[in-house]
Order: sequence, then structure tokens, then C-alpha cells
Amino acid sequence: MNHDRFGPIFLVLLLVCATGGVAQDTASRAKQAYARAVELDANGNNAAALSLLWEAAGLAPHDADIQNQLGEALERIGALDAAVDAFRAATAERPSFRKASNNLILALVKAGKGPEAVERARAIVNGSPDDPDAHFTLGLAESEQDYTEAIRSFRRALELAPRHALARYNLALVLNRADRQAEAADELDRAIGIDPRPEMHYQLGVIYWHQGDLDRAIRALRAAIAAEPRYAEAHNTLGALLKARRDWKGAADALRRAIALQPDLAAAHYTLAQVLELSGDAGGAREHFTEAERLRAEAALVQEAGVWTSVGTQKLDRGDLVAAVDCFRRATTIFEAYAPAHYQLGRALQRLGQADAARRSFARAQQLNPSLIPPGNMP
Repeated sequence: MNHDRFGPIFLVLLLVCATGGVAQDTASRAKQAYARAVELDANGNNAAALSLLWEAAGLAPHDADIQNQLGEALERIGALDAAVDAFRAATAERPSFRKASNNLILALVKAGKGPEAVERARAIVNGSPDDPDAHFTLGLAESEQDYTEAIRSFRRALELAPRHALARYNLALVLNRADRQAEAADELDRAIGIDPRPEMHYQLGVIYWHQGDLDRAIRALRAAIAAEPRYAEAHNTLGALLKARRDWKGAADALRRAIALQPDLAAAHYTLAQVLELSGDAGGAREHFTEAERLRAEAALVQEAGVWTSVGTQKLDRGDLVAAVDCFRRATTIFEAYAPAHYQLGRALQRLGQADAARRSFARAQQLNPSLIPPGNMP
């Protein structure tokens, strides 16, 4: 029997098995990175989550769930064009993915591409004319361009689903923008009766404030805080209201609580500085004025570094490693403490075969954010 004739077949089988093993390993690593990113995001560690989502998307570029989650993370750092690209990828892979489609529409609005957002939302309405959520999404798309049309769409959603609390809430927001504050307050009251979310109380308080009704505004803000005690922005706005009432102690207490919950809330530091200055604490005022300015400057640098990191990641995913490294290094030059840029630089250097430099980048990323575990080392 001639065993040689089995040689080529055996070799092909080995190659197929090896290729399948690599594909399975890549898919497994992508799922692992994605699962860890979702966990980190839920715990508020957005920077680490974003880095792992970039890694997962590079390993599994056709996974709609990963692309959608990546888009949400990019939108949070202000990288709107990159977020739009991620949402487009998600909807291209899974056209029926309504959440990704809605995210794409809203990202298009934020990116200044309102006409495309409205066109996409209208297509959904045309396909599902009796779906209240479709009219709700259309209202969101229209709300940055045409208040009249947005109000009409939200009202249509409410005709189809009178207890659609988010449609009523967003209707109130548009009415407020259209200088119809009394109607807006009425709609917010009705929304609170359906689903008393903290942000509804908060917006009602803001409307009362703009109407000059400080007592009702303060009551609404306190209701928001009662519903969500860790609502930093509500504590901050309550502090501003109490400052307007010349209640220096109450204002300072509310603002310090806001800062304790969200130390990088520049507006709270600034308002607290004003309160301290008015109450005679010049030293404390200087301290918080300085911190407010530092945080505002840092936020601008973080956003710019995030954009360069996003651009670099797109180049990395296309295989343009040298250009990717340049983008990541630009990001770290703009803001050295931006951990995702160091992490992505490590990935690019690793692919270029520069193992020592990659290790240094990963080490710096993990020093800045301990949750950024180098690829392959995740538990």
C-alpha cells in the first residue's frame, strides 16, 4: 500500500486545523476583551473600557455588538466621526440592530449631520408607521433642526403610546428650547407621574430656575437628589440655586458634595470658589478657582488626545502601523497621562516587533489605569 499518497491530504488537514485554531483563538480573545470592557464600563472605568473595545474591534471587526459598544465609548470622549463609523459598521453587519441604528442617528445629529439622521429616522418610520419608538427616534433626530417637526413626532409617539415616558420627557426638552416653558413643565410633571426618573426632576428644576421660581426649582432639585443621591450635577445645580438665595453654607455643602461625587466637575469648583469668595474665604476661593481652570484645560487636552488616539486606532486596524504610532505619540505629547493612547501605542509597537518599547507603553498605560491589562494577560 502506498502511504505517500496520503501526505498532501494530511498536510492540508493540518493547515486547516491550524488556521481554524488561530481563528478560534482570535474570536476568543475578542470575546474576552469585549466582556471585560463591558464590565469596566459598567463600573465607570470608561478609559480602560475604550482601550479594550478598540482591541476587541481589531480582533473581530465584523462583530456588531462590539462595534456598537465601541461607538458608544467613542461618543463619550467626543470622537464623533469615529463613533459614527463604528455605528455604521454595526448596522452594516446587522441591519435589524435597532439600538445601533438609533445610536447612529443620534451620533449623526451630534456630528452635525442632521439631514442624514432625519432621513434614516424617517425610513424607519415609513417601515413601521405604528411603532411609537420609531416616531420617538425621528423626534430626537429632528430636535436639533426643526422644533415644530420634533414636537409633532413626539406627540405622534404619545398618541400611539400615551405612557411613553421618554417621548414625553424629550417633548418637554424641545418645548423648553422653543421658549414654551409652561408647556414643558406640564409635560415633565406628566412624565414624572409615569416614570419618576432623577433627570426629569432635574430638568423641571432647571425650568423653574429659568422662570425665576427658586423655591420650586430647589424642591425639584432636592427630589432629583432624593431619587439619586449620587447625582453630582444635581448637587452642583442645587448649589448654584442656593448661591442665588445667598445661602452660602447650604450652597457650599451642596457644591462640596458634587465635587466629592465627581472631582473633575469644573463647574462645581468654579461656583464653590465664588461662594467662598462671597462668604469671605479668599484662600479657599483661590484654591477652587485654580482647580476649575486646571480641570477645564485638562478636559480640552483629554478630548484632543482622544481624537488622535481614535485616528491612530483606525490606522492600526487598517495595518498602517507607522502612521498609527505617530498618532498615538501625538496623543501622548498632547496629554501624557492619557492611558488609552499608551495602551494603543503598545499594541502598534507590538505588531511592529518592538517588544521592549511595547512593554514600556503597556506598563505606562497600566500605571495610569491599573485596569488596562496588556493583551494576552487578561484573566
